[in-house]
Amino acid sequence: MLSSPNPIAGPRPAPLLSPSGLLRAAWLASAGAILCLTLAGCGSSSTTNSTPPPNQNEPNNCKSTQTSPQPPAPTPNYANTIAGGKVMAGSLPVIGSSVQIYAAGNTGNGSAPAALLNRPLTTDQNGVFTITSNFTCPFSNSMLYVVASGGRAGASGVTNPGIVLSAVLGSCNSLNDSSAITVNETSTMVTAWTMAQFLSAGGHIGATATNSSGLLLAASSAANLINTATGNIPGPSFPLNGTAPIAKISTLANVLNACIVSPGPSSSACSQLYSATSINSSTPNNTLDAAMNLAQHPGVNVAAIYALSSASTAYAPQLSAAPPDWTLFVNFTGGGMNAPSALSIDSQGNIWVANYFAVASLFSNIGQPIFPSGITGNSLLDSYGGAVDATDTMWIANEESASSLNSGNGSITLLNSSGVSSAAYTSGGINFPLAVAFDTSGVAWIADYGNSHITLLSSSGSPLSGANGYTASNLAFPVAIATDSKCNAYVANQSSDTITRVLADGSKFTDFTTGSGPSGLAIDASDNVWVANYYASSVGLVSAAADVLSGSGFTAASLNQPQGIAVDGDGNAWVASYHGPALTELSSASSTTPGTLLSPTAGWAPDSGLLEPYAVAIDAAGNIWVSNFGSDTLTEFIGLAAPVKTPLLGPVHTP
Repeated sequence: MLSSPNPIAGPRPAPLLSPSGLLRAAWLASAGAILCLTLAGCGSSSTTNSTPPPNQNEPNNCKSTQTSPQPPAPTPNYANTIAGGKVMAGSLPVIGSSVQIYAAGNTGNGSAPAALLNRPLTTDQNGVFTITSNFTCPFSNSMLYVVASGGRAGASGVTNPGIVLSAVLGSCNSLNDSSAITVNETSTMVTAWTMAQFLSAGGHIGATATNSSGLLLAASSAANLINTATGNIPGPSFPLNGTAPIAKISTLANVLNACIVSPGPSSSACSQLYSATSINSSTPNNTLDAAMNLAQHPGVNVAAIYALSSASTAYAPQLSAAPPDWTLFVNFTGGGMNAPSALSIDSQGNIWVANYFAVASLFSNIGQPIFPSGITGNSLLDSYGGAVDATDTMWIANEESASSLNSGNGSITLLNSSGVSSAAYTSGGINFPLAVAFDTSGVAWIADYGNSHITLLSSSGSPLSGANGYTASNLAFPVAIATDSKCNAYVANQSSDTITRVLADGSKFTDFTTGSGPSGLAIDASDNVWVANYYASSVGLVSAAADVLSGSGFTAASLNQPQGIAVDGDGNAWVASYHGPALTELSSASSTTPGTLLSPTAGWAPDSGLLEPYAVAIDAAGNIWVSNFGSDTLTEFIGLAAPVKTPLLGPVHTP
């Protein structure tokens, strides 16, 4: 357990969450009285009833902002080849299997791919297939994968049309004529999980035309988890600071292996597999579709699936007992993390981490620390908030600063991907800033906890909200902020039961009561606002039409002082409970019953080791990233959510 940070001389707000997690409630009980005596311009902590709802005909004054940097245009009709490979069922060759290489589709998630070989190849007695001529990819960055169908496991095996195995190859221009691959049960499981958001029945992998980068991020995750050449886990570039889910993947691979080496498609091993992975009365008839259903619904029939793994010992190590669910996750250390708080993902899928104890961390999308010891100095101090802007620059909110900078009242540090700081902004009335969000115009909105003001800054640091920022009597120690499609913002007032909608010009402040101690905010693509209510252990939901849809708040056993919250591309809410610790999924505002619990009772992956999870962020591949304030770790949940366009400018958008 971390000790509380040392206070500096003079009055200051207590930390949003003391690292011990024990003093927060007691301090906030008297926060209004203490701070209003010691800080000029302190906002009221009143919980006055909501003002009239906003005018839904308000103009949208947002200016378009192009996210950058943009990748170079891919080369069309790109010729390439690979040497070939082999198809294996554990140690047995799969003989007579039909092998085809595909380029992922680009007309939507799970869209039909393009077959690259003129005709499928057939594996020989050793399970080997050889490619003797070039193939043409639609583009140089087309994501390629292989599917092997049918055949029999070993010379004495029975032909089984239910054998369908797959492996992710990566982008077309990353391969060469010496590349060789192994397609087996582990590669199939890795394909199913990393491509979960892009995979549909029949072995179709595809994304929208605007999310080729998300597909390639998913392919990087696959290469991280498995050695494509050997079929072993993890991959050769798996970072030393990560913990790979080897036992869980091996156990899942044994489930498939038991079916593949069985006496045939009607064997009990296959029929039980298909039955256990049946979703909504749709029963698979092959191993890849079974794996896909399991990856997309990892909480279904967990015990039954685990029982099937006992029929095979092809892969080791195996789990010794059934897991809580079949989510795949990786925990990462390093990067200088020291009480990690806010997360933000740039256009390349890199993950920025703010840390309370004066350091910033940056990880690649496979969890590799780009700066092994993090970034220090640069006025970083007591950082809880941060966000990436349209140029992939990270803005970190420093709750405090040296007395020589802004009289100790905090600052905003800007860092680029090279770890270079271009500025430390203090203008516009910044006063103990705790959170940063960008609207679709690229304007930075900053929640000033110290004086209950909101500061707006241009990309150059010029104040856009006057010398002292926006304020109103109903702002009460704001700790989180998010922006909607009209460049207005919602602010979480931790010292009241309200969130406040602030118009872009600061002319109107509208309150909504969603639950006690709102501490996290996320806005979906339709401008519905999700709220993590820390004290109430609930989640609030306010519609774009200004209706509170959550009543007194959505509750669940896994919601225990929720702090971090994010919305995915389908509009579902993902909530990290600081004292759960748990990751909870709730159904979207557009669903028949908004706020319905979609995760298991205990939340997803209680075996993931979350400890005081603070923030949640989702990337363009559908990976969920969670910062663990209490253990200095970063947890990645593989392919669990619908992809999100990054960086997050305004409400969530699908890539």
